[in-house]
Amino acid sequence: MDKQPPPYVAGGPNATGGPTPEANGPVSPEQAAGAEQVQKVGAPRSLEDIHIDELLHIVVDRNCSDLHICANSEPVIREDGALKRLNYEKFTPQQSQRMMYEIIADEHIHRFETTLELDFSYQLPKRARFRVNMYRDRGAVASAFRLISNRIPTVRELNLPPILETLTEKPRGLILVTGPTGSGKSTSLAAMINHINMNRAVHIITIEDPIEYLHSHKLSLINQRELGGDTKSFLNALRASLREDPDVLLVGEMRDTETIALAITAAETGHLVFATLHTNNAAESLDRMIDVFPPGQQEQIRIQLANNIQAIISQQLLPRASGPGRIPAIEVMIATPAIRNLCRENKTHQIPSMIQTSGGQGMMTMDQCLRDLYLKGFITLEEGMMRAQNVEELKKMINTPQTGGTPGQPGGPPRR
Repeated sequence: MDKQPPPYVAGGPNATGGPTPEANGPVSPEQAAGAEQVQKVGAPRSLEDIHIDELLHIVVDRNCSDLHICANSEPVIREDGALKRLNYEKFTPQQSQRMMYEIIADEHIHRFETTLELDFSYQLPKRARFRVNMYRDRGAVASAFRLISNRIPTVRELNLPPILETLTEKPRGLILVTGPTGSGKSTSLAAMINHINMNRAVHIITIEDPIEYLHSHKLSLINQRELGGDTKSFLNALRASLREDPDVLLVGEMRDTETIALAITAAETGHLVFATLHTNNAAESLDRMIDVFPPGQQEQIRIQLANNIQAIISQQLLPRASGPGRIPAIEVMIATPAIRNLCRENKTHQIPSMIQTSGGQGMMTMDQCLRDLYLKGFITLEEGMMRAQNVEELKKMINTPQTGGTPGQPGGPPRR
């Protein structure tokens, strides 16, 4: 029987989840040329007649996060955040196209040749699934594969704050998970949805592009809808979901004004709504959601958000100071009455200070988390400074260290 891939554990020894092409741009031949060589023994292997599964097995065996394919470059993997070249010959444009066209249906080939981009998921039998983005690079076919574990990790296995499990018990409201592409948002959301699935008898509907983690029916009934295959747009699926008797909704990405408005309305009408944004902190997330609306509507949206937001989780993945893997750095904002009031009065710039002084309620700023991770030896000082929201504030906190931390929280004692 094939060996099963290890789970993706953010911050654990098998951590994956490096930035995707959307974060750093497609891997060009020039970038690939600067990647580390993985295999240096023997002549490069020919790519003639090689099936993509051979390369994907290498990704799973090494527990990498990504595989990049593009013409005039060897196959490139991302291992512990670093690009590394495999010891194969360079792809020709014909080889990269042949390898990708072998694994997609004719209708997908037609869609790709029409739009020049394609998102889909791919199953490596008995081993793992991959989220795939296929695109054109100087007229040739290129692609990026992101490894998705067959097993959904728990909140605790991901070293995320236990408060995330508590948030899944909320009966209604809006919970945002934010961060740059490749920061582990999808995995954190999958862990939270799985926690609901195992502990609450509710109806869950997810809208994803594409479906990443596959959930099975447990205590909950869960339906997963994929953009392109099951629905034409996030907006259409979200609008229809309100007539499908949901208790919990997951919106993979809020891409436009209408989707954001409908997600807020869904939370307002008694549903627990999870969604993602590509923002770096809680205050920025609230401002982004409000600013997409015309000036005449912003006051109304601000009030709706103040009344319905439950929490904002902002995260990024950092390389460990020693050893393989990455560790999550997390900012947690809980919507207390004081936080809601700041949102309502358009004083979101004061939210970081409120989070910083509300640790007893489960809140933590990104810089507080980075301080704890550094003081406990999990990350280097240079990495912490590079990822800080306020470098000078982080320096002050490091020079006046505070002890403590809750087991399982970022920066707290590691779980046993």
